[in-house]
Amino acid sequence: MAGIRLEGITKKFGGTEVIRGIDLEIQDKEFFTLVGPSGCGKSTLLNIIAGLEELTSGRVLFDGEAVDALSPRDRDVAFVFQSYALYPHKNVYENVAFPLRMAATPEGVIDSKVKEAAALLGLEGLLQRMPRELSGGQRQRVALGRALVRDPKVFLLDEPLSNLDAALRAQMRAELKKLQHGLRCTFVYVTHDQAEAMTLSDRLAVIRDGRIEQYGSPREVYDRPVNTFVASFLGSPPMNLIPATFAKERVEIGDFALPLSSGEARALAGRLQTEKVILGIRPENVKLLSQEKPGSFEAVVSVIETMGAENFVNLVLSGHRIVARTRTDFVAREEERLFVAFEKNSLHLFDAVTEENVLLKWGE
Repeated sequence: MAGIRLEGITKKFGGTEVIRGIDLEIQDKEFFTLVGPSGCGKSTLLNIIAGLEELTSGRVLFDGEAVDALSPRDRDVAFVFQSYALYPHKNVYENVAFPLRMAATPEGVIDSKVKEAAALLGLEGLLQRMPRELSGGQRQRVALGRALVRDPKVFLLDEPLSNLDAALRAQMRAELKKLQHGLRCTFVYVTHDQAEAMTLSDRLAVIRDGRIEQYGSPREVYDRPVNTFVASFLGSPPMNLIPATFAKERVEIGDFALPLSSGEARALAGRLQTEKVILGIRPENVKLLSQEKPGSFEAVVSVIETMGAENFVNLVLSGHRIVARTRTDFVAREEERLFVAFEKNSLHLFDAVTEENVLLKWGE
């Protein structure tokens, strides 16, 4: 097993810089996820860790030892690809056994390792099948089995679930988490799916345009986003971001206002570049009321999305669209007027110019 440290990693393709000075430490036996939109550089960074892509500058270290000059084989990593990359002319047994045969492993050891991996992944009854006879989830487990038998220091997984349907993705997420806990190995996982990142990770890094915007535990990054990009990228529905104005000891949204303490107002005055701000509130922290109460605002229902276990209520508040997450027994009609209250200790405030979070939590 291995801990990984990235120091000043940059990568250029011609004149285009796709990785821009990334420093990161991934702990031994940690499930760490690189998450971000398509084209942000997360797969390139994973390939650099694997040795499949040469870095332009910086260092990659495993357990404190530089591995930049080592080939992928000598780094002792196992890579699981999005496309599964199974050999169509080999059965499941031979696909899983392939890296061991390439390493001239004794036949008895191969048989033992293949059967052990098959038992762990629920492939015992499929060893003689060909890849074309398998479902997407079964093919993904075969690819994982081929990585497992190598007993590597690090597992690298590049969007391995993106070709599966939604139900199977949820099942495989649970299987991956259980597998990593059982193996106690270092997993580095790449995805654009924030649900995967939130449910699988011990820690995650949110990447945009080749830079790390924020990293930490899923709960920490979700609860304390450093900027509007992180706030809107993690969460489904994403955080409501409402244009507002900072005025003395309050934040104004159209005709409505939220009070600030004198200490909060003084702190904000020193952090903001202009009076323009963005108010952030998660949908689950927006409360809908049938009648006006102190601190509530009038809003109009536009659309109600029924999700089965919950509803997403789309509203218009002072000309701005917001979403509230409610229980399924919430009843309202489109164009109905009702009242909205925000949980004050769940409010965030972002600078409209820098988009940085200048008030992580109201009252802090």
